[in-house]
Amino acid sequence: MTLPQPTARTGADQDVEVSLTVNGSPVTVSLPARVTLSDALRDHLGLTGTHVGCEHGICGMCTVLVDGDAARACLLFAVQLDGAEITTVEGLGRPDELHPLQEAFGRHHGLQCGFCTPGFLMSSYDLLTHEPDVEREDLPSKLSGVLCRCTGYRGIVDAVDEVAHAHRDGLPGPGNCHRRTLVGRTAAGTTVPPAVDQPAGEGPGADEGHPEEIALPEGEPTIRIDVTSALDAAPEDVARVFHDVRLLARCLPGAELTDDLGDDWYRGRARVALGPVKLAFNGMAHILEQSDERIRMNGQGRDSGGGGAQAGITMVAAPGDDGGTTLRATADVFLTGRIAGFGRSLAGDVSRRMFADFARALDRAAAGEEPAVDARPPSAVALLWSSLVDRVRARRRRATSGRRRRP
Repeated sequence: MTLPQPTARTGADQDVEVSLTVNGSPVTVSLPARVTLSDALRDHLGLTGTHVGCEHGICGMCTVLVDGDAARACLLFAVQLDGAEITTVEGLGRPDELHPLQEAFGRHHGLQCGFCTPGFLMSSYDLLTHEPDVEREDLPSKLSGVLCRCTGYRGIVDAVDEVAHAHRDGLPGPGNCHRRTLVGRTAAGTTVPPAVDQPAGEGPGADEGHPEEIALPEGEPTIRIDVTSALDAAPEDVARVFHDVRLLARCLPGAELTDDLGDDWYRGRARVALGPVKLAFNGMAHILEQSDERIRMNGQGRDSGGGGAQAGITMVAAPGDDGGTTLRATADVFLTGRIAGFGRSLAGDVSRRMFADFARALDRAAAGEEPAVDARPPSAVALLWSSLVDRVRARRRRATSGRRRRP
C-alpha cells in the first residue's frame, strides 16, 4: 500500500472531496481532512461492519484492506486514500453465500461477542492471501495483531488453519464486491448533517439559506432523554420564554444563536467539552411547533472533526404545584463520529444533566433574571461528577427502600 503525498494544505473546517472504490462501488465523499477512514466508512458510507475499538491501532478491530493489503482504518485519514480501493468485511461474503473464512469461523465457534470478528476475518484474509502455506504453529503470532477478549483464540486458530489447508492453491476472493448505493447513517441519503461552519454572513454557505427540512434518521436513537423538572416560575412566565427563541437558546449550556434565517429556522453553535475531547457543533434548528405550553424542534450540526449530531426535541410546560410549572423535556439524539464513541450510559447521563441545567436557567429567565449561561462549553468534570452523585443517591434510595419492605 502506497499512500499519496499531500499536495496542498487544508483548513481544519474545510471539506475535501475524496474518491474511493469501496467493495466494488465507486464513491465520492466530501468530508473534513481529519476524518479517519474508519469514521468515513461507518458514518459517511454506512458500512458499520468496520468496528472501532481502541482508535490507537492496537486492537485491530478496524482492519480493512487498502489496495489489497491489511490496514488499520483508525490510523488512516480518508483524504490520504484518494483513488484507493477499500474492501471491508461487508465485501467478503454474501448472506446467502458466505466466504470460506466466515463459514469456518461459525463452524469452529471462532466468535462470541463478535466485536473483534470483522478485524480477524480481514486480517486472516490478508494473511492467507499473502502466505497461503502458513502452518498452524505460526498462526498465533501471525494473527496477534487483533485482540479478542472472549474466545481464547483456539476456535479462531482452528478456523484459519482449516481454510489454509483447504485453499493452499489460493484463497477465494471477496464475494460481495459489486456496484451498489452506499448511504451514511443519517437520513435522506445524506452522509452527515449539512455543514454550517461560519457565522451569519461569513464564508461559504452564508447565503445558502436552509434545507427544506431536517429529517431525523430512522431506527433507535443513540440517546433517548426524558427529563421532568419542577420550576418555580408560573406557566405564563415560562410561555414568554418559549416565544423568545434567543432567550431560550441562552438557557442551554454551551449554546449560542447566531442567525435568524426566517420561517422558524435558526443557525447557531453548541460547544461541549468531555475531558480532553472538545467539540464545537455548527448547525441549524427548525421550530416545528410553538405555543404557550409546548415547543417542538429538530436540530442538526457537526463539528470540524466530522462528528455529527441530530436531535428531535420536545418541551411541554404544564401547571405545577403552588403556582409553579412542571417542565418535561424529551429528546431523541442521533450521534455519529467520535462523540458517538462515548458509552450510551455516560452520554445519556451528561445529556440529562445538561437538560437539568437548562431547566434551572429557564426558571431564572422566566423570573426576569439573566439565565447566567454563556456560550462556553459546560464543564465535563462537573457534569460527570453530578451524574455519578445522582447514581449513588439512586442506589442508596433503592437499598433503603428494599430494607423498608423487609418484614
